Amino acid sequence: MKKLIVILVLVAVAVGAYFFVTAREKENGETTFTTVKLTKGTLENTVSSTGTLSAIGTVEVGTQVSGTLKQVLADFNDHVKKDQLLAVLDKRVLKSAVQEARAGLMKARAQEELAQADFKRSKRLYDNKMVSEQEFVQGKTNLATAKASVISAETSLNRAETNLNYADIRSPIDGTIIQRNVEPGQTVAASFSTPTLFLVAADLSKMEIQALVDESDIGQIRLNQSVRFTVEAYPDKSFSGTVKQIRLQPSTVNNVVNYTVIVNADNPDHLLLPGMTATVDFIAQHLENILLIPNAALRFKPTEAMQSAMREQMKKRMANSGGGQRMRPGNNSGSAPPAAGNDRRRDFKMVWILGEDGKPEMSGFIPGPTDGKFTAVKQSRKLKEGIEVIVGLNQKSSNGSSQPSVRHRRLL
Repeated sequence: MKKLIVILVLVAVAVGAYFFVTAREKENGETTFTTVKLTKGTLENTVSSTGTLSAIGTVEVGTQVSGTLKQVLADFNDHVKKDQLLAVLDKRVLKSAVQEARAGLMKARAQEELAQADFKRSKRLYDNKMVSEQEFVQGKTNLATAKASVISAETSLNRAETNLNYADIRSPIDGTIIQRNVEPGQTVAASFSTPTLFLVAADLSKMEIQALVDESDIGQIRLNQSVRFTVEAYPDKSFSGTVKQIRLQPSTVNNVVNYTVIVNADNPDHLLLPGMTATVDFIAQHLENILLIPNAALRFKPTEAMQSAMREQMKKRMANSGGGQRMRPGNNSGSAPPAAGNDRRRDFKMVWILGEDGKPEMSGFIPGPTDGKFTAVKQSRKLKEGIEVIVGLNQKSSNGSSQPSVRHRRLL
């Protein structure tokens, strides 16, 4: 029984000591708040996306005839001129086709001469009524057929000679070889589709990005819009470009509708290479030298003491004004037009600032765009550069330790 009493006494003493220490800490502690001075700066709203870099004016070089590559005269990164020889096919089969077509033309011309002589003879006999009209018409038909055979043979010869010329594969433009798909001795077949032998980029000093933009953001993209992007090869360097084209054909990836946006970018130093992945920021809004409020100030919740003090200030102001129309905090134009009053109140935002007497008070403003961290001040009566706006509270204990903050003021 005595032990139980002793234990209860010790517990009572401990509880009493705890409440005593807590009360002393509350009595000696101070409640401070964190403030930030308003400054002017630059605010940007961007739409982020990713895309792949490619060269502008890329041309695929193929072959229209089948055969074995005898020579490959161009390699990766070679600078080539228009009509420069890139590769040569084995011409033996093609030359044989030309000789065969030429022989066919000679045979057709000989048959034409024979048909011409027969026609002249039959015409003379027909004029002297020595042959029938049927025989005369037959001779005339044979001559026309022979002339058609000559034309067909000439066409075959031209085709064979053209195919022989196709054995010399030349560059269609001035540019740089960025891809080579063949080696000497390789057989290429052009029966069903033209095989790609080389890929020539017209100008690597200009690049384009094919970026996919979500349907929810495509409304913020416009032609000639400024673009900023980075690539993994140069993470500390930023490149710029402009929107050239917004393609209307949508594409669906993982049930998300995207639109392809083409961005042109200059590449004078040739740092950007085809195939690089670019992280793109489309600059939807860009405001300079504008007053900015941290969004933390909009999320700040005042204490009961601050709200009570503010109500007392409002009562004093109303009493000094003779009980007139109640002032709306933050109204920067005296009174709003009746038709626009609701819109103005709805667009108003309230923040807590330090007044001239160092005490916290509310101030309203019409907000502008926001980038998620800061909000632009579009219009305000009180908010100016250098004013301290409250962004949070900070509890300071009696031993002086406190959480780090931008600036602390004692809460009055």
